[in-house]
Amino acid sequence: MAKSIHSMIRVLDEGRSVDFYRKAFGLDVAERLDFETFTLLYLSNAESEFELELTINKGRTEAYQLGDGYGHLAVSVEDLDGEHARMGNLGLAPGKIVEFNRDGGLLARFFFITDPDGYKIEVLQRHGRFK
Repeated sequence: MAKSIHSMIRVLDEGRSVDFYRKAFGLDVAERLDFETFTLLYLSNAESEFELELTINKGRTEAYQLGDGYGHLAVSVEDLDGEHARMGNLGLAPGKIVEFNRDGGLLARFFFITDPDGYKIEVLQRHGRFK
């Protein structure tokens, strides 16, 4: 059986991205692997073994084109309203909270936030399948 361990995104500015993910989601650098032409950063926290891998290609100065294939990353939180307020107070500009209903019941409560490179992250209230 396969186990999901990380997802990778390419970022332009290491410091800016590490700062964003630390402030927004409490992710810290678990490991930093430096190579001649690129650096890999693995970010994690105590909530999950799953990691976010940031790839920084040395010498790159132009923003990455996300294209039309990228959707979003998703995280779940215990207190959606509290996290929304906290991120807003940090100046991270979270989107509005949305309630998504199906068959007369709550399916999900969530908002989106965008990282410095334009990647969308969905922040979901822990509920139902979104634990």
